[in-house]
Amino acid sequence: MEPPKTLKSNIVLILDYGSQYTHLITRRIRTLSIFSLCISGTSSLKTITDLNPSVIILSGGPHSVHTPNSPSFPDGFVEYVEKNGIFVLGICYGLQLIVQKLGGAVAVGEKQEYGKMVIEVVKDCGELFGGGCVGEKQVVWMSHGDEAVRLPDGFEVVARSEQGAVAAVENKCRRFYGLQYHPEVTHSPKGMETLRHFLLDVCGVEAGWKMEDVMEEEIKVIRGMVGPQDHVICALSGGVDSTVAATLVHKAIGERLHCIFVDNGLLRYKEQERVMETFEKDLHLPVTCVDASVRFLSELKGVTDPEKKRKIIGKEFIAVFDAFAHDLEKKLGKKPTYLVQGTLYPDVIESCPPPGSGKTHSHTIKSHHNVGGLPKDMKLKLIEPLKLLFKDEVRELGKILDVPVSFLKRHPFPGPGLAVRIPGDVTQGNALDILRQVDEIFIQAIKDAGIYDEIWQAFAVFLPVKTTGVQGDQRTHSNAVALRAVTSHDGMTADWYYFEHKFLDDVSRKICNSVRGVNRVCLDITSKPPSTIEWE
Repeated sequence: MEPPKTLKSNIVLILDYGSQYTHLITRRIRTLSIFSLCISGTSSLKTITDLNPSVIILSGGPHSVHTPNSPSFPDGFVEYVEKNGIFVLGICYGLQLIVQKLGGAVAVGEKQEYGKMVIEVVKDCGELFGGGCVGEKQVVWMSHGDEAVRLPDGFEVVARSEQGAVAAVENKCRRFYGLQYHPEVTHSPKGMETLRHFLLDVCGVEAGWKMEDVMEEEIKVIRGMVGPQDHVICALSGGVDSTVAATLVHKAIGERLHCIFVDNGLLRYKEQERVMETFEKDLHLPVTCVDASVRFLSELKGVTDPEKKRKIIGKEFIAVFDAFAHDLEKKLGKKPTYLVQGTLYPDVIESCPPPGSGKTHSHTIKSHHNVGGLPKDMKLKLIEPLKLLFKDEVRELGKILDVPVSFLKRHPFPGPGLAVRIPGDVTQGNALDILRQVDEIFIQAIKDAGIYDEIWQAFAVFLPVKTTGVQGDQRTHSNAVALRAVTSHDGMTADWYYFEHKFLDDVSRKICNSVRGVNRVCLDITSKPPSTIEWE
């Protein structure tokens, strides 16, 4: 994974040993305008040296340094960092790795520490805390069973927990530092301050990483990769990632980019018109819209199994995309060479098995992030201009590329579309039309209330049940719908959004009064876990 050349001398490299917070370290450092990359903790020394980092952070992890085959940095690592004056910070497991590998001792703690703990500075003017005075205390997030019991020569304890366990160590001469807690989580209120001080003041890293530089660098990379006669294709979903990726590639190579937007009949209310207007009028992207709704829905008729529905949608999309590529080849007189994908950095990281799992490390992107697993005979080379970026950074890049802010702030929408919001057969009755109308009323009400940006995702679900009601003085036997809204940072976990009662009352009345065939509105108040965000 090659970082932009302009960043190579000023990179903070994180070696991942399996902590659930490792991505967070990477993101937190980037908010300081410092470029950081995360690679497997068991990467080869050559992989590390090729990246030429100025600082290396060893992450936490679920392992014990005493376990046979527990993950570690490669042979020659210590000699490499000392010879090149590279600063090393170990966090939790990373600290224990430093202590053990440099000649100290780690043992199972008498009192294991998990959750919020208070630590106290025990050495004056320790570099880690910016010369914090002896006795200074702070709340931190601990998560460890082992602890350092004897430090290597030249190391000093800078802070201890209230229970007396080593909480921070340093060896200024050798440039090795360690924290037994997680500074990157919000449960460590002064953690970001510590990271900022360590990277900027102790290590002397320059905070000069800007999204404008990323854009310019990526445009250079794309122009260097795509030959002057080569053509590129891109499948647009209507989501932020593929749109920003396509806009960036279009800026680099112009009309040699050919995009396709497929209406599979499972889109939201007026989605085709709205998205195509943004593509054509705002972004001036060359997009072919293919209405394949009849094709998709006929294949889905009578299918109720969620996984089968997904597979049918994926298979049909590939067929439509394949036909588009062949038509383009006839028109151009040559095959397109490249495929643009809006792969993000978390997709790349998550595709690597955690260290110590015994599985092979690879950077193969998970199949559901690919365009359905394209036909092998297409032999397209990938362009993934966002593969080093997180979602919030993609939105920032989108702003620079003049993608409308309203578009960038859109809630995520699932690849299978409304198929995962209609349990059972999506073609039953007029379920899709009903769901589109209900969803539109719900989302518009959220926007009118000024709370759209507070919510990660909001949508309606068509329930495959009939309920009894009274409408217009008549007894009805109509459909029930559910409303769902969640808050989340990354979609991995989510809490349901607490609406005001008046809002729910108003939106329920409006749905039942406006949408023919609905006489009951329910609210989904489950978090993730135990539920998923989508219903299927």
